[in-house]
Amino acid sequence: MALNIKPLSDRVLIEPAAAETKTASGIYIPETAKEKPQRGKVVAVGKGTKDHEMTVNVGDMVLYGKFAGTELKLEGTDYLIMREDDILAIV
Repeated sequence: MALNIKPLSDRVLIEPAAAETKTASGIYIPETAKEKPQRGKVVAVGKGTKDHEMTVNVGDMVLYGKFAGTELKLEGTDYLIMREDDILAIV
C-alpha cells in the first residue's frame, strides 16, 4: 500500500521497528518497562536541499536518537518524520 505523503526538503519518514518483548537471555519485558525503539525502516525520503544531497534511500534500516523526530499516525500505523541529520547510522 502506497502512502500519500512526501517529506519536504531533507526530511525522512520512518516506520519504527517493534519494541523488543524479550531480552537475549529470555526474560520477557512488561509493557510498562519497554523503551522507545531507536531503529526503523525508511518509508519515504525528501529531495534534499541545494546544499545537501540525501544519503538514505527508501527501504534502508536506520538508527536514530531516542527523542528524534515528530511522531505521526497515518492510516493506523505509527511513523516518525525527522531531518536526515537526526539519523545516526544506516544498518
